[in-house]
Order: sequence, then structure tokens, then C-alpha cells
Amino acid sequence: MVSNQINQVAVIRVPLTTKFRGLDFREMLIFKGSERWSEFSPFLEYGDLEASAWLKAALEYANRPLPKLLRTEIPINATLPEVEITAIRTVLERFGQFQTVKIKVAGLTSDTASDLARVTEVFRLYPEARIRLDANGALSVDQAFAMCQALSQMPIEYFEQPVATIDELAELKARLTQHGIDIKIAADESIRKAADPLKVSLKQAADVAVLKVQPLGGITNCLEIANRINLQPVISSALESSVGIAHGLVLAGALPELNLDCGLGTASLLATDIVRNPLIPGDGMLPVQEPEIDQAKLSELAVDSSRQDYWHRRLDRCLDLL
Repeated sequence: MVSNQINQVAVIRVPLTTKFRGLDFREMLIFKGSERWSEFSPFLEYGDLEASAWLKAALEYANRPLPKLLRTEIPINATLPEVEITAIRTVLERFGQFQTVKIKVAGLTSDTASDLARVTEVFRLYPEARIRLDANGALSVDQAFAMCQALSQMPIEYFEQPVATIDELAELKARLTQHGIDIKIAADESIRKAADPLKVSLKQAADVAVLKVQPLGGITNCLEIANRINLQPVISSALESSVGIAHGLVLAGALPELNLDCGLGTASLLATDIVRNPLIPGDGMLPVQEPEIDQAKLSELAVDSSRQDYWHRRLDRCLDLL
């Protein structure tokens, strides 16, 4: 039975060094399967149906053989949350060396002026770095196009989910092409939250597919999507611990083709971790490896009994859906 594949359960809360996605911490359930430790960490606002895909992924990683690796080191981008200009260097230094930086824009605490200022400062500090933007679908087509126009002379590699819908992505992509602005479009939510993750490709609405193991139901499902979607893949984390990051590294290592840096360095945004060998890039790369659980950290970061009850009930409901 599935429940027999979930052992040594721990519910923990990991603080962040910098507010990210409006969060100060990540709460998650860690467990040991028949093969290895795994992580179940859907965001707290997600309903059970959406969270059950995360559980399916966690169970697969914990209990099944891993796919054959085609590479054992993965190139990693840095990630910059919505921080003050003066904090940019401090945050990015945690990622060590990097060739690419993803900058969060259009967030809860930013506006267009502060976003443009943050991107401009990153370009000034790291003129050789490729820059990615990520708006989590928060902009209109006009707002996203205006931002691309303002940044068209900078090395913007792609704009991740600038607008909410697939039709809007396609409209923005067409406008950029029409005006000769060489900024690619990447789809994240339009893949992982879509009933049909291939629709964004069929509508020719993006150039890059951002794939995240837990939201998309596991490594096997992600490999199938990558093989069928006809877009360049980038593997990213969902702000997980190093255990969750390890899921993404295996996927990145198993892809037939990988030409873009992956967003798997976000353990650098955690104030601490639950493993003895945190997956933090130092030279722009991360090895594909299974991190070693630190039992003392699991105890130190354990939540109170009410939060444990919440997660155990959530786990049971999601198991029923599977």
C-alpha cells in the first residue's frame, strides 16, 4: 500500500533569509520511502487536488528507481527576490559564481520603476550575466511589452510567465517579434497549472518550458512533457529544501537535451537546511546527488503539534485522491 511507502515522517518549518513570493518561511513534510528521503511541500494556499500532484512526485522519488543520468552536473542560475537595491549584491553573493540571474518582478512590494531599477543595477553589477525576468503572470500584455521595450538593450534571456494566460503569452510573443525585440518567452504556470501542459506549445505561445518536478507530478511525467512539448526545457525548484532540489537535479540530469541554466539554486535563499550537504552552488554548477538528512535539523525545525496535525490530515486527503 502507498501508506507503507511513507516512513519517518517529519513536518518542519524552514526560515528564509529574504522574503520570497511573499513568504518568510517554507513549511513541508519530509519522509523516508523504500529507496530514499523525499519532500512533500505544496504551498499552504494550494487545495488538495493541486497538492496531490506534489505528493505523487514525492512518492515516486522516494520509492522508485531513478532514471538513467545523461549528465552529472547541472548549470545553475542565481535568483533575486524583490529586494532593495542596496541588498542585491549580498543576496546574489550567496549563489557563488553564476552566469545567469533570474529577477522577480511585478511582486507584492514592487512597481515598474523599482523593478526596472533592480534589473538595471544587476546589469551594472554583473554586466556579463544573462538576465531572466519572472512576473508569475502578474502583468498585462501592455505592461509586459513596455517592460521589454525598456530593457531591450540589456541581455534579457527570457521573460518567464509575464502574463497570466496562454492567449496573452502568444499575443506578447507576437508583439515582441513584430517590433524586433529579441526576448524569449518562458511558460511556467501555463504549463504546471494547465489542464493540458502541452497547449502552450501547440499555441506557439512560448519558447521555453519551465518544468518543476513536484507541481507536475514527478520526474517521469516531467520527462514525458519535455519530450513532447517542443520547447527548450529549464528545470526549476518550487522553493524547496535540498531534498526537493535533489528531485529537480535528477530530472535535469536525465533530460535528453539541456542548454539553459536551471533554477535549482534556491536553497541559497534558506536560512538553514535539513541535510548535511546542502545543495548550494559555488561555481555555477550543482552535482546530481542524494543529500544526507540531518536528523538534528529535523528536530530543530519541527513544527508544533497543531501544524503537524494539519500536514498529516493534508497528507491523508491527498493520498485518498491518488
